[in-house]
Formats: sequence, structure tokens, C-alpha cells
Amino acid sequence: MTTDHSASVLDTEIGALQGGSADLSQYAGKAVLIVNVASKCGLTPQYAGLEQLHERYAAQGFTVLGVPCNQFMGQEPGSSEEIAEFCSATYGVTFPLTEKVEVNGEGRHDLYERLVGAADAEGHTGDIRWNFEKFLIGRDGSVVGRFSPQTEPESAELVSAIEKAIG
Repeated sequence: MTTDHSASVLDTEIGALQGGSADLSQYAGKAVLIVNVASKCGLTPQYAGLEQLHERYAAQGFTVLGVPCNQFMGQEPGSSEEIAEFCSATYGVTFPLTEKVEVNGEGRHDLYERLVGAADAEGHTGDIRWNFEKFLIGRDGSVVGRFSPQTEPESAELVSAIEKAIG
């Protein structure tokens, strides 16, 4: 299947964590930080920073969108209910979460087919390297930034990109 990279990332269909559609089109005109997340990763504490970003910029047309993935050492083994409970109880997550998907390989979800062509500051494109790789989507639905899994949510680099995208 060839993917139309000119189309908005937000035109992609993906399910919500608790069932039904995640309806990405509702974020048209907003900036969105799409992050593949996992509950049992050394980077899992980034959930706290992601929630802070979500809360700080929500009123300015920004949201974080978490995409659970179990492809990295099985670090997201839980059911939808377990993932939702963990995120809510442990990190107070209020930002939306999609269904658990594959971000690499033959089973890569269409959303990630549209994302992986974007380069980060070091020029990396292609496969997702680890949990918590971040893609910033501009108000027009295009990818405006890609950040490594180790880039902390509160980093100056990421905050600056978000502020520019919502500007």
C-alpha cells in the first residue's frame, strides 16, 4: 500500500484505547504530540512530563496523543483496561490514548507509515527506535518535528517546537 504523505496525518483511522474510534480528525487545526508509549519502560516516567505539557498548552490548541506499543522488549503487555488504569492511577494522565498498535515492521499501523518518513534533528528517519519517540504535528496536519525517545517532554527543544507550532 502506498501512503499519501501529502494527506494530513490526522486523516488516519485508529481506534481509541477503550474502543471505538480515536477520531484524529477532531484535532484538525490543533498541534498534536504523538508519542508511542509503554508502561514498563525506563522512560515511562516521561508520562508525567507529557501530562504537564498537555495541561499547560491545551487551552492554546494542543494535545498529547499516546499510542501504546508492545514492540520494544514487551514493555506494554497490558490489556486496554490495564493500560488505562496504569496511566490514570500512576501518572494522572488525562490526554487521549489510542489502541495498542505496532509502529514498526510488516504490521506497522498506517499512522506510523505516515510518520516515519519525518527526520529528527540528527537526520534519523524510518523505524521507531524505542518507546517514547515523539512526533509533533502542526495545525495543518503535517509533521513539523520528530524527537528521540530520550528527549524529555520538558526539554527546551521540545517546548520551543510546541510553542512555535501553536503560535
